Order: sequence, then structure tokens, then C-alpha cells
Amino acid sequence: MKDRKEAEKRIKKLREEINRYRYQYHVLDSLEISEAALDSLKHELYELEQNDPDLITPNSPTQRVAGEPAKGFKKVTHQERMLSLEDVFSLEEVESWLERIQKLQPKATFDFYADPKMDGLAVTMIYRNGRLEIAATRGDGTVGEDVTHNIRTIEAVPLQLRTPTDGEVKKFIKKHEDQIDTQKAEATLRAHQGRLEIRGEVYMTKRQLEKLNRDLKKRNQPLLANPRNAAAGSIRQLDPKMAAERGLAFMAYGFLGDHGLDTTEARYDALRLIGFPVNAHGAYCSSIKQVHSLMVSVGRKRDALDYWIDGMVVSLNDRKLLSDLGVVGKTPRGMVAWKYPAEQGTTIVREIRVSVGRTGALTPVAVMDPVTLAGTTVTHASLHNEDEIKRLGLKVGDTVIVEKAGDVIPKVIQVLPNLRTGTERVFKMPRSCPICGSDVRRGAGEVATVCTNKGCFAQELARMLYFVGKSAMDIRGLGEKIVEQLIQEGLVREEADFFKLTPGDLEGLEGFAEVSAKKLVDEIQSHRQVPLARFINALGILHVGEETARDLATAFGSFEELRKATKEELEEVDGIGGKVSESILEFFRDPKQSERVDHLLEVVTPEQIRSRQFASHSPLSGTSWVFTGSLASMSRDEAKAKVRALGAHVTASVSKKTDYVVVGEDPGSKAEKAKHLGVERLSEKQFLDRI
Repeated sequence: MKDRKEAEKRIKKLREEINRYRYQYHVLDSLEISEAALDSLKHELYELEQNDPDLITPNSPTQRVAGEPAKGFKKVTHQERMLSLEDVFSLEEVESWLERIQKLQPKATFDFYADPKMDGLAVTMIYRNGRLEIAATRGDGTVGEDVTHNIRTIEAVPLQLRTPTDGEVKKFIKKHEDQIDTQKAEATLRAHQGRLEIRGEVYMTKRQLEKLNRDLKKRNQPLLANPRNAAAGSIRQLDPKMAAERGLAFMAYGFLGDHGLDTTEARYDALRLIGFPVNAHGAYCSSIKQVHSLMVSVGRKRDALDYWIDGMVVSLNDRKLLSDLGVVGKTPRGMVAWKYPAEQGTTIVREIRVSVGRTGALTPVAVMDPVTLAGTTVTHASLHNEDEIKRLGLKVGDTVIVEKAGDVIPKVIQVLPNLRTGTERVFKMPRSCPICGSDVRRGAGEVATVCTNKGCFAQELARMLYFVGKSAMDIRGLGEKIVEQLIQEGLVREEADFFKLTPGDLEGLEGFAEVSAKKLVDEIQSHRQVPLARFINALGILHVGEETARDLATAFGSFEELRKATKEELEEVDGIGGKVSESILEFFRDPKQSERVDHLLEVVTPEQIRSRQFASHSPLSGTSWVFTGSLASMSRDEAKAKVRALGAHVTASVSKKTDYVVVGEDPGSKAEKAKHLGVERLSEKQFLDRI
């Protein structure tokens, strides 16, 4: 604030609020904002006073004394998906998670292993007969990048697995003999035969980051923002010498393979024995109470640790139980990430801009004074929609609390109205599209305000960028500037046009020469064959994202089957409700969208799901199934997926056309209806035998 009078007013308001919060915290033992937000207000006051030192008063709160795979990297398909974790933020949420999985496995005994959640880059490493063969990043969970050359530079990663001493092996077997296959485990520890997969986190220590930044500063080079970004950037260097200079570290947390280690605790102990560092603060916990105690204990040491952590990973100790509970979407049921409170800060909203997305939805975005959260400088935060602005009571010019948890987009979570000066302005959603000027509408019961012009340039650009993006076709080199240029030049009018580009089309454009033009065209052409799930996601169907696209691909097996699916068939897929099914049907009914898809299919081949290719030869091909009640060995969704993969159909209701009804525990009325209609009923054991 350059104006002195404005600065005086702001300083006065800040001092009043900081003193009020100080009283709440120290006297009432109750603070209505986070400590991080309060620290941010204090920092702002300090900065303002430093700019105008004569405004500093002895009683000011500041005056207390002592008080996408990158170019050049090969793709690697993970044999077992690298899953994400469900986040929980309180003891109540952890207890709710435990209650949910106990209902699925009521006879099971639950104990746990808790390990600090490192804030770095997840990688997986394949060892063959004890020797490092390949290392890869997580990528999208299914396909990552080959970074073996950089992982080899990390001294914490053994190139050859360590062989424990006889005494170490005997001690290990004695500790875990009731919970492991001792013969397999001993063979794994002593000989390392076959394929073993180790997963863990590459990270940079705080001390190493400080040292690196000192060196970069001397060379007048840009400094690294935080250890997480530094680790990720280092691993994705094409030159391994640069990665080696960064001084990265590693901690292991996952051990896959036929090793006979049936508890999480045994796997961590084994990782130590074969040469991997694991976090010293991880521990076995017999109850959630013990997990909570460990969470609190580690939290107290968090700032003193030489690396970043943002929570604790809580896993079931029994690996068979964890496997039996299965996966929901992209998260395993038997694991959660218990996060520490997200980092927060305060800033001022100077402007609210409106962007237009690929579906035409208008999204208000807060433009704020820079605020540092989790080591990154934040200046923008999505406000989602008009209702969210009203819920917050936000005005342009307000002081707000902004939160950023991990890599989540920054979010405005609270307005501080007592800091208002009277100059704040109410925001109103525009009545016309800020890009094309067309009318906007908000349907009854909808939260989104949408541009009515389906040919709106902003929508076209967003749709094209989504199509070529990392979670869709994953075509490298097609950034926003280039795609916008291709559209404006008339070279690309729809998605299929990307595949018709020639080097000659590009050579005349800004930024392209003969070599770069050919390189981009070759990259595009290499994507003519694409996994079915990516193809479905790339179409940009409203309400169909990455996970839903994967579910649809698994359920229908081919794009042709999906395209002709009925509403009832769509809603048989886990997670597909009426709103999503109607959106899919509307997309395929739209003549313009249908034409775009036809043109795209002329140049791109979506791969069929392999299991579907053999489904026609299955004895179950063409049969109709209904499931009722809960199953002990798998979830109903997993059971449905198994019969679909064998060519069968799954329906929601029993009729004379139904061939089999699988009856689990606590079945509904479907079991009685099947008996009445004479439909064959199968117990869970009979079902497993049949498939």
C-alpha cells in the first residue's frame, strides 16, 4: 500500500484483530482461525511497519521483546497400479474409516502400521535377482516415466540388494514367524531371487535445499521453491550428472513380489535388512488409539525433521485383509493418509476474474496479493461458482484466509469481515460470456453459469487442450500457445485435425522450423492408438473424468459397446448415476458431437480391454446376472466386473430373462423374487466355482 493513509488504516485494523485473536488463544484457549492464518496477519503487519517505520508504536504486536512423461523419457507400464490414498484430517474421520471397513469384514481383527507421509516424488523400482533393473515415476498410476539413470545416482538406493547376516535373518524369522511364509521370506532375504518391486519416496532434505539454493544464488540462477519441487525436478532431469549434483535422498515404504511377507510391519523390517532406509518414526500400532498417539508424537517433531512430511500413512497390518477389502476408484480401502492441518495464510482479494472452461461453465477466480503457502507463492484461487462466493460472503477487497493442502488448488476458506474498510465491492456474475459476448444461463437446480454459445473460442480452446492433455491423449508439445495458434490459423477445427497436420503446415508458424515441426507431427502420430479409458476421457463428456472413464472402459470393453449402451446398462456401472448416464447419452445423441467422434475414429484407434477380446469364448458370454447381499471375498462391484469381463451382462433387477442371481449375506428381496421366478440362485462359493 503506497498511500500512507491507507497504510495507517490497515495497520490499525490489523493490530485490533491480532490483539483480539491473541486474547482468544492465550486467555480463552479458543482460536477461530488457524495459527498459520494468524501468523500471516502478523507478517503483513510487520511488512507494513517496515515500509513506514515511524508508524511503529511500542504496543504493536510486532514489538514484543523475546516473545506428463517428459520428452526424452520412455513410458513404463506398472504391473500393479500405483494407487492414491484417501485423505482424512481428524481422529473422527479415521474412526469412521475403520467403522466402514469393519462392516465389510466383521469377523476380522484389525491392527495397523503407521508411517510418516513423505512429501517428495513417488517412485517404483524393479529388482531382478537382486539387481536394480528399472525405476519409474508414478505417472498417472498406470503408466510412469523411466528414470532409472537418475535413481541410480541416489546413494540411499542400493544397486544390488544387501544380503542379511544369518543372525539378522534368524531374528527376523523369530519376530514374524506366525505372520509370514517363513520359507519364502528366508529365500527372499538370502537370495533375492526373481522379481521384487520396491516403492518409496525420493526427497530432498531441508539442509540440502538450503545448500543448493546458496550455490544457485552465487551463480545468479533461480532458486528452488521447496524440497518437493526440487526432488521432482531433479528426478526429471535428462542428464544424470545434474541429478547427482542435487544430492537426493530416498525412503522405502512398499515391497511387492512373491516374498511371503504377509504383514506391513514385516515388509518394513525386511526392507531395512535388504538395504533400504525406511522412516524411523514408522511403527506398528495395535489400535487407532496408538495410531493417534504416534500421529501426535511425530507432529510435535515435524518442524525439527530434516525433511517435509504432511501426515501419516495408516495401513492395515494384515496384507491379505488389505487386499480382500479391495479398491474404490483409485484408493485402497485398507489405507488412508491422515493429514496434518493444511497450511493457511491471509491475503487480500484485489479482483475477481471469470474464466470459461471446456463445458462452457463460467468460473470466478480470485486474484490476490501474493501469499506463500507450503513453500509456493500463491496469487490465484478458484471460487468455483456464484453460490460459493455468496456462502463465503466474499467481496472484492476483502482480507481472506487461503488454504493449500499438498498439491491441491489453493482455496479461499474464510473471509475476515472485521478488517473491512468500507471500500469493498460486491461481485456480480456477468450476464454475457467474457470471451465471446454470448448470453449466459444458469439452469434450475444448477450451480454453474454457462455460456450458451457452443462455438465459443474459450470452450473450443479448453476442449482441445483437455483432449491433448496428460490425463487424455497425452500428446507432448501441444501447449496452450501452440493449440491457440493452430485454431486461429484454421489448421485445427476439431480433435481429428491434429492427426492430419503435416510438417509443412507447421513450418510457417511462429516458433517452428523444419526439425521442430517434424518432431511435433511425429509425436502426434505416435498417439494414433490409445488405451480405451484415455480415449473416453479425451472426449470431454460432461461429468466423465479420468476415473469414470476407466470404469466405463472396464465395464464395456470397447468403444462400440459404450456408444450403443442404454441408460440402464450405463447405470449398472459403479458410480454412474442418472445425471452422469444422461450426460453420456446426450453427448452421443448430439449430431455435432457424434460427427466429431466419427471423424476422430477415422484417425485414432481406441484399444479394446484385453479380457473383452476373449469374452465371446466364455461359457458365460451373453448370460444375465444379478447380485444381492454382501460378499466376503470381494465387493459386489468387483464381482460384477469379473462376470462382465467374461462376456456376461449385469442388471439391477431380476426378471425371467435373468440367468443367475448371486446371493450374499443379508440379501434383499431379489433373492425371493429369483426363487419365485425359478431363476438359478448361487451362493458365494458356487459363484466363485462358476467363474
